[in-house]
Amino acid sequence: MKVISYNLRKHRAAGELAALVDAHAADVLCLQEYDTREIPAEISGLRLAEATQRNRLGLAVYYRENTFRAVDVRSISLKKSLHDYVLKPAEERMLGVRLRDIDDGHEIIVASFHAAPLTALNSLRRHQIRAALSELQNLGPGLPTLMVGDYNYPVFKENLGQAVRDQGYELTLSDSRTYTRYRFFRGHYDFATSIGFDIAHIRTLPQGLSDHLPILITADVAGGRLAATS
Repeated sequence: MKVISYNLRKHRAAGELAALVDAHAADVLCLQEYDTREIPAEISGLRLAEATQRNRLGLAVYYRENTFRAVDVRSISLKKSLHDYVLKPAEERMLGVRLRDIDDGHEIIVASFHAAPLTALNSLRRHQIRAALSELQNLGPGLPTLMVGDYNYPVFKENLGQAVRDQGYELTLSDSRTYTRYRFFRGHYDFATSIGFDIAHIRTLPQGLSDHLPILITADVAGGRLAATS
């Protein structure tokens, strides 16, 4: 399975999505800072599963409709930073989709995530990540789960990695940095947390109109297919 995650920088890079999907044969598209008033129902063979509703620049998940069916979706608000209270940039920061393979009935969960900005503390972002991962397990207990997006966590990732492992998940970075706008804040912002998946690799794709670079996650269910869900 190939998943692209992309922070569009206030929708500026939205026009690049069809070309990205075609070039990399993506099965799932997870977006952040997407103008939810203007999103299409379909992008190059990928069907919109859901988009957040309570913030204009929100999250969206698309899936390949000749491979999957969307069984359930869930979006949640997470603990807010001072930036969120004052400027209200985002109400919902996680959008999860439960997908069923239309050929064999196996199910997975894929989620788009956008953590609080750098003005918040890393401890708050760790709290948001833990809460989001717990909520995804409620969406499909025991299912393979992949949460990708903009974690806004460029430094001290060893603390985050340990917090994620304590929940049974793995943190995987891409092969090169994903944010380049400000010299002193460059680094890996966009990556993945997962359980029940083998992550073959995560590749940072060429930069477009966004200050974030899109990432391409290639993954499969760990140990092969799981038993079909009843």
